Amino acid sequence: MTGASSGLGAHFARMLHSRGMRVVMAARRRELVESLAGELGENAVAVTIDLTESGAATALVERAVGAFGKLDLMVNNAGTSATGPAEAETPARFERLLKLNLSAVFECCQAAAGAMLPAGKGSIVNIASVSGFVSLSDRYPMAGYTASKHAVVGLTRELGAQWAPRGIRVNAIAPGFFPTEMTGQLQDQEQVSWIERRTAIGRPGRIDELDAALVFLAADGSSYVVGQTLVVDGGWTIL
Repeated sequence: MTGASSGLGAHFARMLHSRGMRVVMAARRRELVESLAGELGENAVAVTIDLTESGAATALVERAVGAFGKLDLMVNNAGTSATGPAEAETPARFERLLKLNLSAVFECCQAAAGAMLPAGKGSIVNIASVSGFVSLSDRYPMAGYTASKHAVVGLTRELGAQWAPRGIRVNAIAPGFFPTEMTGQLQDQEQVSWIERRTAIGRPGRIDELDAALVFLAADGSSYVVGQTLVVDGGWTIL
């Protein structure tokens, strides 16, 4: 689980661990990820790592295999965002977003495949976003982030096509608005009102409403699902 120090990553790590999975949690913020591992206890390993550094993805997978002997599931959740008009977005900021949100995702997928292909099985779940399908620019203009999430959707399809014949299923989840660190825990009432107006179901999501999507894509119940992005957005993208 990458990006496990807070938000969706920490929540997913807790949820999967509670279902009996052995979890390796990776993040840059040492204190937070080690605190989470201490909270979970047995079968939870914390790895402090910067996935934008060369060789980090390989080192993470090696640590997971070293700890538990195999890798069944890779969840690529680490990411960042930045808002502002496209004309003011610097090339450097654009490239930083792509490095973490796209290049690191690919490198983690590639490293995971290195462990999964010899076993002939495995599941990779990438965390995309509704911004991989629609623009949020009426409130959140963010060209780099949007480009990266569109790319994650495409990468998921391509890797699914390449690796499914050899036993690895690659899929993605595209969340709408949930209370996380990235969304300010949805404490801004103006933001919440905007979400309520724009969402078919009329409210933001509860973070537990993503659990079933991840469990489905991770487990054998989705054994015939490949290269898909499951949108969990309360109907945001259908309006």
